[in-house]
Amino acid sequence: MIPAMTTRIPHWIDGRPYSGTSGRTAPVRNPATGAQTGEVLLANAADAEFAVARAAAAAREWRTSSLSRRAAVLFAFRELLHARTGELAELITAEHGKVLADAVGEIQRGLENIEFATGVPHLLKGSFSEQAATGVDVHSTRQPLGVVAGITPFNFPAMVPLWMCGNALACGNAFLLKPSEKDPSASLFLARLWQEAGLPDGVFSVLQGDREAVDILLRHPEVRAISFVGSTPVARAVYRTGTAHDKRVQALGGAKNHALVLPDADVPMAADAIVSAAYGAAGERCMALSVAVAVGDETADALVAAIAARIPRLKVGDGSEPGTDMGPLITEEHRDRVAGYIAAGAEQGAEVVVDGRTADVPAGGYFLGATLLDRVTPEMTVYTDEIFGPVLSVVRVRSYEEGLALVNGHQYANGTAVFTRDGGAARRFQNEVEVGMVGINVPIPVPVAYHSFGGWRASLFGDAHMYGPEGITFCTRGKVVTTRWPDPASSSVDLGFPRTR
Repeated sequence: MIPAMTTRIPHWIDGRPYSGTSGRTAPVRNPATGAQTGEVLLANAADAEFAVARAAAAAREWRTSSLSRRAAVLFAFRELLHARTGELAELITAEHGKVLADAVGEIQRGLENIEFATGVPHLLKGSFSEQAATGVDVHSTRQPLGVVAGITPFNFPAMVPLWMCGNALACGNAFLLKPSEKDPSASLFLARLWQEAGLPDGVFSVLQGDREAVDILLRHPEVRAISFVGSTPVARAVYRTGTAHDKRVQALGGAKNHALVLPDADVPMAADAIVSAAYGAAGERCMALSVAVAVGDETADALVAAIAARIPRLKVGDGSEPGTDMGPLITEEHRDRVAGYIAAGAEQGAEVVVDGRTADVPAGGYFLGATLLDRVTPEMTVYTDEIFGPVLSVVRVRSYEEGLALVNGHQYANGTAVFTRDGGAARRFQNEVEVGMVGINVPIPVPVAYHSFGGWRASLFGDAHMYGPEGITFCTRGKVVTTRWPDPASSSVDLGFPRTR
């Protein structure tokens, strides 16, 4: 039974809350307490059809707006979100569980992408060639697609939608967001800010839902492009279904990010960086460093000791409380799944140096302490699978070459890092590693907004990376116009293939 104090979380369609027709809902809980705080509506086919129809109608108007008007709306939205970051951060913490400082950081990294998109007058200016042939000019343009849909994960309920929507809206598309049903309120907060910033009704919409809503978006002919972030099995299915229905798709999947620690590395600095990257947001980041690859037993021993010494200093608790370093996992089921990986690692021969299952954590929430496993080998499930929790595995290798082969041999190739004081070794690694995003003594190498985000192999399905310059290309299609204004007296029939003269 739904408690009286819970909030009903609707869709946002055509510039207003929409209750839908399905009658289906899902509970929304505070992961730090386990208490239900809301119920989110789940769309059916009729709701999805209505959302797409309204977005498509709005897109036809928005695409005719001037570049200066679009930029003005983006600037206004940027100012509103900057001023209200604290409110949104509190909302994210209440539904996701991450600490407030982490939620603020998420919003700031999302804002970078809005700031990039404000440059749309420059980004869409095209090119022009005068006199490509005698009396003939050629120019190119990039035009909007129509409706672009974003299907976003629970771990970044503000940042990932901001990665997607800024470029889509700047390019003249309507953007239809299907957020995670686990923490859906941030999407409505963004929708209201877009409206306040002057975005016309229907150009930014929110369709709450689960798989039923996603299936409609993947097949609907008016949805021209799909941006997706989630697990690899789902990303693969989204890519195959969307492209089979003639859509442009970028589907970002899972990760198993390695940190290669060379013998010359500053071990205390590397330990600080790895602990921060492995356990931040309780490990629920696609860019989390979940594997430390130590070259040589001496390096490994020092690194394990340094990491183990830092873990007891981490305060695990409610992310809204000052001084908390790590919050809960998103659901009880996910917490138990992560704990199961720890048990499997121990059974398969890994050394459990620090066991998060026995950590001193608050009762009631979905908490798990930071875990450190040593002597992990490549056949163990804690190494092969994306765990998405506060579990760090240390793999020992004998050489740089062996470590590089390990990184390049994994199915996931999202992000990686190398820790070294040798510039030559770092340069060699960045050239030889087969991973989409690389950090040199940088543990979480998320690109800034004017580059683009995405991995290789099973971490990305599709040709375009997300946001930045590739995001502009993804949200538009190119058109080339060839123009001639001839003298009628010179007109004649010529059946030969056109040539430049």
